[in-house]
Amino acid sequence: MKNILLVMSFIAMLITPLTSNAGDYVIGEGDGLEIAVWGVKDLSFPVKVRPDGKITVPGLGDVMASGQTPTELQVSLSKKLKELVKNPIVTVTVKEITNSKVYIFGGGVKSGVVDLFRRTSLLQLLCAFGELKTADLKNAYVLRNGKKVKVNFYKLFIEGKTEDDFLIESSDSLFIPLLSEKNVYVLGAVNTPKAIEFREGMTVMEAILEAGSFTKFASQNDTTIKRKDGEKEQIISVKAKDIIKEGNMSQNVKLKAGDYVIVKESLF
Repeated sequence: MKNILLVMSFIAMLITPLTSNAGDYVIGEGDGLEIAVWGVKDLSFPVKVRPDGKITVPGLGDVMASGQTPTELQVSLSKKLKELVKNPIVTVTVKEITNSKVYIFGGGVKSGVVDLFRRTSLLQLLCAFGELKTADLKNAYVLRNGKKVKVNFYKLFIEGKTEDDFLIESSDSLFIPLLSEKNVYVLGAVNTPKAIEFREGMTVMEAILEAGSFTKFASQNDTTIKRKDGEKEQIISVKAKDIIKEGNMSQNVKLKAGDYVIVKESLF
């Protein structure tokens, strides 16, 4: 008997660090658990947490599981099972997670509820949405317990600043608003004045070429970009002829959504 107790104590030492790896995950309704009591076959079984948050344990009846971590439930069951088993060694393993959800809203992507089945970062979640052309990533944020814990996804997703990545937790909400302006406008002395759907990295020359290039009357070095900067309007002068003739790429300004590119006509 003494040897059996020594073996059981040794097993308990091995089991403890394994169960602690479950971390702070909180069991919820619908989660699939594996309950095991060492040496007691009838008390080793899979079980799903019911909508009322409880599981049924042979000999104990209904036991509340929801709201506890696996380690907390393990301790609770160990105490309760002492009435049935001498020195019970209990392990609780989460086999199926259905309780971990993230809520998406704002209109920039399709709103809905996303199930998390593993540790997921913000970048991984954004990649799962596919194209984000209509999303205003600069004004997006993660809401946790009513507070903004991460703002502006632009550098992470568009510029590849992976150091800005962020671990998503269950019950987080992602607000991703709709990009209010998604075009640039090319006007004036171009062959086909038009609105062009904005693309990240689009330059002033790309926009002009998409608008049919300059007319023969265009004053190419008299090109301006009108840009809204909050309540203020910014005017950026561009010497487009220098880009073409001299390869001066410093003049090939990167555009922003909502920019107006205006090419003036020559007086002669």
